[in-house]
Amino acid sequence: MLVAFSVAPSAPDHDGSYSRAIADVVRLVRASGLPQRTDSMFTTIEGEWDECMAVVKGAVDLLLEHSPRVSLVLKADIRPGHTGELDGKVNRIEAVLSEG
Repeated sequence: MLVAFSVAPSAPDHDGSYSRAIADVVRLVRASGLPQRTDSMFTTIEGEWDECMAVVKGAVDLLLEHSPRVSLVLKADIRPGHTGELDGKVNRIEAVLSEG
């Protein structure tokens, strides 16, 4: 499955930024060992249900150390029997686009 999620603390760091808290989350995601990609709006991970949900829960718990309230947006593509879709979905679109 693919899980795209965005987490944010309710309060910024002491300098008004969210970057340090979000960097902590990205470190946690990368340490999970799951295929992952972070962009300006979401982090997407690929794995089995329990693996992905454990990472999302870990991200929320980590942000609760920074802030008393956390916002979570989550979207999942649940497609049993398929792997490599983090890149596969994009590659298929690029192939169609290259056809003209």
